[in-house]
Amino acid sequence: MRLLLTSDTHVPRRARALPGELLTAAGAADAVLHAGDWTDPVALDALAARSARLIGVYGNNDGPGLRARLPEVARAELGGLRFAVVHDTGPARGREQRCAARFPDVDVLVFGHSHIPWDTTAPGGPRLLNPGSPTDRRRQPHPTYMTAEAADGRLRDVTLHRLGPAAEPGRQP
Repeated sequence: MRLLLTSDTHVPRRARALPGELLTAAGAADAVLHAGDWTDPVALDALAARSARLIGVYGNNDGPGLRARLPEVARAELGGLRFAVVHDTGPARGREQRCAARFPDVDVLVFGHSHIPWDTTAPGGPRLLNPGSPTDRRRQPHPTYMTAEAADGRLRDVTLHRLGPAAEPGRQP
């Protein structure tokens, strides 16, 4: 299964629309996992229209309309792996232990909020993946998203993709 992982799209606050590269990757994926902070249903609808399967959650910047459509935590089995998606996992310090305790029954936890890419494995717990943000890089050098392959109970080819300057707010391709 080809997976696209994204978070913190912040449309239209940080970008007028989702980057074309992200939408193309969504169309090529078997499942898209979005870890919240859409900020507008337009982003949800755009990804849903291009996705074979969309698994998403709401974030702290998502209002009542998005919260009515999305859960706080989503779970799915993909490629023989148990996934959970959540927006915020708290501070970086102690994250692995906190997430292992909160999600003892998952293999992979996708999260967002910080806009900082993250890829670690909690001791005895899940692999933790934060794809960063494709529209609001904050203190990072580039806007980002991730892709991965899930098959036969294994996660392979986890790749962090860097988007160019055209993905940033106010820039035109």
